[in-house]
Amino acid sequence: MATRSTTNWNWPAPPTKKKQSQLKRLQDFHSRHTAEAPVMLKKLQQAVIDYQNVFEVLMDAVRVCSLGQITNALFEVGEQYRRNM
Repeated sequence: MATRSTTNWNWPAPPTKKKQSQLKRLQDFHSRHTAEAPVMLKKLQQAVIDYQNVFEVLMDAVRVCSLGQITNALFEVGEQYRRNM
């Protein structure tokens, strides 16, 4: 009867050079747009709340906000919308 080895852990692999480079670029992007990003994210959220053209605001937001920031901002608005229903 075969038994499973208990020493075969699925540890996360250390970040590759490419991943480290991408994370560094993301950090640099965030630091370059520290002032503009929160303002643009609020503008994007308000566009969603007011049923405005979100695509237009989104095109401006991607210049100063990362995909993660935009996703979180839209998720926050979506949660508010669902709670109010």
